[in-house]
Amino acid sequence: MQDTVNPRKVPSIMFQGTGSGVGKSLITAGFCRLLRQRGLRVAPFKSQNMALNAGVTAHGLEMGRAQILQAEAAGIAPDVRMNPILLKPQGQSCSQLVRMGKVAGTCSAREYYTLSRENLAIATAAYDSLCTEYDIIVLEGAGSPAEINLQGTDIVNMRMARHAGARVFVVGDIDRGGVFAWLKGTYDLVPADARPLIHGFLINKFRGDVSLLQPGIEMFADLVPVPVHGVLPWLRLSLEEEDSQDLASDRGKAGATVHVGVVRLPHISNFSDFAPLKAMEEVRLSYLEQPSQLAECDLVIVPGSKHSLHDLEFLRRSGFAAALQEYVGTVPIMGICGGLQMLGQHLEDPQGVEGLAGGAAGLGLLPLTTVMAREKTLRRGSWAGAGRWQGQALSGYEMHVGQSRIHSDVEQLCTDDLCLWDGSRRVFGTYLHGIFENAANLRLLAGLLRLPLPIVDYQSEKERQLDLLAHTIAEHCDIDAMLEGLL
Repeated sequence: MQDTVNPRKVPSIMFQGTGSGVGKSLITAGFCRLLRQRGLRVAPFKSQNMALNAGVTAHGLEMGRAQILQAEAAGIAPDVRMNPILLKPQGQSCSQLVRMGKVAGTCSAREYYTLSRENLAIATAAYDSLCTEYDIIVLEGAGSPAEINLQGTDIVNMRMARHAGARVFVVGDIDRGGVFAWLKGTYDLVPADARPLIHGFLINKFRGDVSLLQPGIEMFADLVPVPVHGVLPWLRLSLEEEDSQDLASDRGKAGATVHVGVVRLPHISNFSDFAPLKAMEEVRLSYLEQPSQLAECDLVIVPGSKHSLHDLEFLRRSGFAAALQEYVGTVPIMGICGGLQMLGQHLEDPQGVEGLAGGAAGLGLLPLTTVMAREKTLRRGSWAGAGRWQGQALSGYEMHVGQSRIHSDVEQLCTDDLCLWDGSRRVFGTYLHGIFENAANLRLLAGLLRLPLPIVDYQSEKERQLDLLAHTIAEHCDIDAMLEGLL
C-alpha cells in the first residue's frame, strides 16, 4: 500500500505507544489543552479507533469518546473527521465498522484488513480537511507500531505519521514494569525507514522518586539514539477510559456514602457513562464480577452492551440474573441502553445485527420487548420529562440498534419512552447515555432512587482535570524541546 503525504504541511505531533492502555489518549488530550492554553487552534486526530466507548456529535454522528474528550480539551466541538474510522467489537471475531460517523457494516478482522487501502483514503482525506482549519494537529496512534504482522496494513501509526509529517513520541507505561525493554523493543521493531519519525519517548505513570530512575534514562540513551523527553507521574483521574481493559473499581474513598455497582458484562460498552460517578468523592464505584457483590451496593446498574443477547446469557450463566431477581424491591436496579433491553421481557435479533440471529427471554423486570434493527438510533439533545418529572428536562444522547415496545403500564418519566420506572420494584431503565453528567439529571435521579447522590456538574470537574493534566505535562516534559522548530 503506497504511502501518501499531506500536501499542506500543518505542524503536527503524534503520540504512539508501546501497547494499548499506556496512556496515549489522555496524553493527547493533555497536549491539546496545553497547546490551546498557548493560544493555538488545535485539533485531535485518530484515524482508526477500536473501542466500545463512543458518543454522538451534535450532527447525530458517532465517534470515539476518547476523541470527543480530546476535542473538549482543545475547546472545539467534536467532529467525526477527528475519528474517521471506528471499529466496535461485537463478538465472534467481528466488529461493526463506522466510517465518518455512520455504520458501514460488519466485518471480520481478516475482512477489515482487506479494506485498509480505502480506509486509509478516508482517513487521510479527513485529516487533510482538518488541516485547512487548525494551526496544529495532535495525532494519536493505536496499539503499538511494533506489531510487525500489521505493519503492511497499518492506517493509524507510522503510515499516518508519514502522511502528516508528524513528530512521533512513543509512550511507555512504567507502572506495568519493563518500560525500557518496551521502549527499545518498539524502536527496534519499527521499520528502519520509519525510525527517523520518532523524536522522543515519554515514560508514563511513574510512582516514587524520579531521581532513582535517572541512571536508567542515561543508560538508555547509550542504547537508543532518541531522548526521553519526560517522566509523567501517576495521576488519579476520572476522565473517560478508552479501553474496557482499563476499567477499575474505586479504591481509597474513605468518605463515600453511596456504593454503586456496575455489572462487568463481557461486552460492556459506553462505560464512559460512569466517569462522573468515579469523579464524586461521595460515591464508590465498583465493577461487579461476582453476584455476591450485589449485597454491598446501594444501586446496581446493568450497563450498555455491544452484544446484548450474549451478555443476557452471561447474566444467567454467572448467577447475576437470579441475584438481581432476589434484590428486586430492596435495592434500586438501573438498566442503561443494552441493560434496559436485558431487563425487559424479551429480546430478539432476527437479522443477526449484533452477531448470530436469535432471541431470548429477558430478566422480566420491565414490561417491554426489544427487537434489534439494522438502522442505528443516534441522537443528542434534551428531552422533556413526563409523569413525576413533568416540567423538567433531561439531557444526554441515544445510541442503540434496538427498538423497544412497552406492553403494559409502567411509569414513563420522559418523552419518547426514554426513561421507565417501576416504583414497586424500584427498577429504572433508560436509553439515555450521559445521564450522570449534569446536575439537573442527578437531582431527578437522586429523588427517584432515594439516594444521596451529589448534585454536581461533571463538565466543570472534567475541565479541572484537563487543566491539571496539561499542567502536569508542562511540568514534567521538556515541551520546548518537543516543539522546537515546529511552530
